[in-house]
Amino acid sequence: LARILHRLLPREREVAGLLALLLLIDARRGARVDADGAQVLLDEQDRALWDADAIAEGRRLVVPALTGPGVGPYAVQAAIAALHDEAPDLAATDWPQIVALYDVLLRLTPSPLVALNRAMAVAMVDGPAAGLALLDALADAPELRGYHLLPAARAELLTRLDRTDEAAEAYAAALALVTNESERAQLRRRLSALA
Repeated sequence: LARILHRLLPREREVAGLLALLLLIDARRGARVDADGAQVLLDEQDRALWDADAIAEGRRLVVPALTGPGVGPYAVQAAIAALHDEAPDLAATDWPQIVALYDVLLRLTPSPLVALNRAMAVAMVDGPAAGLALLDALADAPELRGYHLLPAARAELLTRLDRTDEAAEAYAAALALVTNESERAQLRRRLSALA
């Protein structure tokens, strides 16, 4: 549908951004779950399984989507996805640029979910304590109440800080909230790795 829309509206930058975003996210589909159907997080994915053609097509669309005044949220999200997809591994990802793009996205579409993702990117730039402080500031956001990814993100950063007891509590909180079986399996695996 996004391809059809782009053919019909080739000069609409947000349409190009939407198509780019869909291509760049879908390019990782082959590496998102393991043989048992459990979710595989970005840092553990085999990037050789990513669709290089979809990534190249998505990256070609990002540039015109970002060019000119009045950039839209799809274009910014596509630029973030492109930075993830072009990096050979997690450490080589341009995290400062991703934080800057999340800053733009927060101005365009302010939401606690965008702030949560930004906090995780900040943790990659400034360390897990900086990211954790940002996550803790989101604890009372009504939109994130009952959302399993907030305690899961906290657990990840607490693990990096070697605060394993607190990390285990956060993983348990995330497990109590998650409804997707694939994500539940991934959270259980992370929790058991703490032991």
